[in-house]
Amino acid sequence: MFTIPNIITLCNAFFGCLAVLSIFSGQTAWLPWLIAICLLADFADGLAARLLKQSSPIGKELDSLADVISFGFVPGAIYYLLLCKSLGMEGLEFSNPKNYLSALGFVITAFSALRLAKFNTDSRQTENFIGLNTPANTIFTLGLLLTVENNSFGLSELLLNLPLLISLIGLFSFLLVSEIPIFSFKFKGLGWKGNEIRFVFLILSALLLTFLPLGLAMMNCIALYLLSSIPLIASKKKV
Repeated sequence: MFTIPNIITLCNAFFGCLAVLSIFSGQTAWLPWLIAICLLADFADGLAARLLKQSSPIGKELDSLADVISFGFVPGAIYYLLLCKSLGMEGLEFSNPKNYLSALGFVITAFSALRLAKFNTDSRQTENFIGLNTPANTIFTLGLLLTVENNSFGLSELLLNLPLLISLIGLFSFLLVSEIPIFSFKFKGLGWKGNEIRFVFLILSALLLTFLPLGLAMMNCIALYLLSSIPLIASKKKV
């Protein structure tokens, strides 16, 4: 059980828990760093498993369990916090009836868990994803929070609109479990051929991260990620 890849996966779960604490304690300045560590661990555990030839069924299951925390519970907690702000609640007021409406944020957590279970049992997702992956959803959600907290381009009031937040929860819950093909970052070698979409996406994302505030750039990168998968959708329809 305690192979190097599995220990890295446990780090993903551990720092995901710290990310949840940072949200509920109001110390969200730590959140981007904590989620960055989770993303790095999520990438590194699979890489380590392949390099060390230590892939195992328990490692696959552990990876999804860790992701439920880092890329399921964390975005749900962020939406919960944003809904609280939208409803004018100061902090976490569990006795406040408005709190039950804020709990809609955790719908994204439920659909993230469903997404991960679907991924584990779907043999079609070897080259590309079917539906939005949970790390991408978390990046968008974190970008939304950062944009609100920094009031980038004065968008805070607009983004804290209650119907908009609920609509985003519904949209991304659908995308997580949808049948929409979305490209993965499994490069086919280092050449341009076969990797065109991935290279174009990385170049455009670098420009967004250079010229936009971090939170807004993250949101736009995920929007671009979804739009970049249109060729896959088109090719699927032709087949």
